[in-house]
Amino acid sequence: MGRAAATGHPQPIHSALADFLRPRTAFPQGCPPVFHRPSTADPPLPTDFSTGGPPFSTAFPQPIPPAFHTFSTSPVPVVLARRGAHATVPSPVSHSIPRPPRIVIFGTGAMACAVGARLARFGRASVTLTGTWPAALEAIGSRGIVVDEPGGIWTAKVGVSPLSGPFGPADVVVLLVKSHRTAAVARAAARLLLPESLLVTLQDGLGNRELLEAAGAEGRVATGVAFLTATTLAPGEVSLVPGRVILGDQAPGVDRFAELLVQSRLEAEVSPEIDRILWAKMAVTCSVQPLSALTGRTSGALLETPEPCETLLKAAREVGAVALAKGIDVGGDPATLAVEAAESMATTFPPMTRDLDRGAMTEVDAQNGAVVLEGRRLGIPTPVNEYLWQRVREKEGR
Repeated sequence: MGRAAATGHPQPIHSALADFLRPRTAFPQGCPPVFHRPSTADPPLPTDFSTGGPPFSTAFPQPIPPAFHTFSTSPVPVVLARRGAHATVPSPVSHSIPRPPRIVIFGTGAMACAVGARLARFGRASVTLTGTWPAALEAIGSRGIVVDEPGGIWTAKVGVSPLSGPFGPADVVVLLVKSHRTAAVARAAARLLLPESLLVTLQDGLGNRELLEAAGAEGRVATGVAFLTATTLAPGEVSLVPGRVILGDQAPGVDRFAELLVQSRLEAEVSPEIDRILWAKMAVTCSVQPLSALTGRTSGALLETPEPCETLLKAAREVGAVALAKGIDVGGDPATLAVEAAESMATTFPPMTRDLDRGAMTEVDAQNGAVVLEGRRLGIPTPVNEYLWQRVREKEGR
C-alpha cells in the first residue's frame, strides 16, 4: 500500500493549529538550532528561485427543522464551541424522528469516507457518497465504509451514486472532492439544494467557495476546515484519527450542521474567524506538502537538515505575508506554525506526496498556485511558493 500505509495512527494535525491564536516567539526544539531566530534574520533565498524582495519574516439560537431532529441513541458527552464559547452538551434522546437529515457528499476518498461514516453511524443521517472512483463506489455499496481508528474497527452503511445521479434533494451537501474538481461538480451540487439547504466545502485550498457560489449557491455556502487525519487503506476503507471541524458562519443553517457533527462524535466549532484559520492552515499546507512531495521525505524529516527546512520556513512566511496584505493576521509567526505541524505529523507523508506516488493530479494549483496569484494581485512577492508550485507541476508532467 506504499506510503499511504503508515504504521499506527498519526497524531492529527489539529494539535498544531488548535492554539493558532497563541503568541509564538521561538521555534520548538525539533527545528535545527540554526533556524532558532526571528523572521527578520532569515538568510537570502536560494538562488534558483530567488527573485529578490524582502523576507517575510450549543445552544443554538435558530429552531431546528424536522430534517435535523436526529440524535444519538445514547447520551454521549460532546463539546461544541460557538464563536469562542465552549460548552459541554449531552447528546439528547428522541423517539419522535420525522426523518433523518439527508446528506450528499461529493467525494469517495479518505476524508469523504471518514466524515460520511461518522454522520451515518453516530449522527443517524441518511448519507450518500458520489464520485468517479468505480472501485470505491462498488466497495462502499456492497459492504459500507470500513473505519479503522484508535478505538477499534467499525463499519457504516451509506448510499452511493455516480456523479450522473440520480439524486434527491439534500438538506446538506458537503464538498470533499479535490479542489481541481470543484468547477466540474459545482452545478450538480447546487442543484441538490432546497431553499433552506446548506452547502459546505471542507476542501483544501483557496477559491472553492467562490466557484460554488457562482454555480448557483450564493449565500448558502459555508467554508470549513477539517482537522482530521484520514488515510485510504483500500477503496471504501480508511484509517482515521478524529479531530475538530471548524465551520465559518457565512451561511444560514451552519449551526444546525455543527450540531449534527457533534452528534456524530466530532468536535465542531462555528467561528467568525474562518478566514484566519484557513490561512493558518494554508501556511502549513503550502510549506510541508510540496516539500515532502518533491523530496520524498516524511513531514518530520523536512526539519532534519538546513535544506529543505529553510525553504519550509520561507514558504510559510510568504503565505502569512499575503494573508496580512488581505487584512488577515494568522497569529504569531506562520513558520513556527508550519514547524509545529510538521513535528506533529513527523512519520507521515502528506496527501500531495501520496497523490504524486499514485500518478494523480495534486491540489498545488489551489494551494501554492493560489497564494502566488493572490500575491501578484496584492503586490506581495512569493518566490518560494512560485518555485514549489512550478516544480510540483513539472513532477506531475504538466
